[in-house]
Amino acid sequence: MSSVITLLFAPLFLLLIHYFEFKLIVLIFILFSFILLTYAIVKKKKFEDFIILGIYLVLLTISYVYASLSTVKFIPVFTSMAFFTLFAQAALQKKELIYQLTQKFYKKKLSVQEVNYLKSGDLYWALSIFIYMLIQIGLVFYASDAIWAIYSSLGWYIYFLVILGMQIMYGKFYAIKVSS
Repeated sequence: MSSVITLLFAPLFLLLIHYFEFKLIVLIFILFSFILLTYAIVKKKKFEDFIILGIYLVLLTISYVYASLSTVKFIPVFTSMAFFTLFAQAALQKKELIYQLTQKFYKKKLSVQEVNYLKSGDLYWALSIFIYMLIQIGLVFYASDAIWAIYSSLGWYIYFLVILGMQIMYGKFYAIKVSS
């Protein structure tokens, strides 16, 4: 649910702002976020959905009060901060979040070397998300609204796939062979 919101949010917001009043659009997004948050609570959705919807609600409310597009543009930044915090905490506390996520989606039995490699992946993802967050901050201050919208909706998927591909290739061609 949260990935659909992040994909559609920026371009839809910029499109609507050309046809409707800013506060009306923000109010509609607030109501939509509130409905989705209520649905997530009732259906006991993933924790990630609560974080993202909560960030959207808080920043959209601030945007409504101050009638500020700049505040709206910070929503992806704060979402990135939440994920950075999640992965940084996992890395510091050795929670092996990447390994746990891999177990959920990849049913094939992993070798001991693959398991060890995945268990050390949280720091890589924390740093990758931190870099993404810095890019987002740069876009908020220095990019046009159109570039911000494109990167905030599609660009982060491309970034994510590149970072994931780099981790997989590094693991397959170097890290797992070194540890065996």
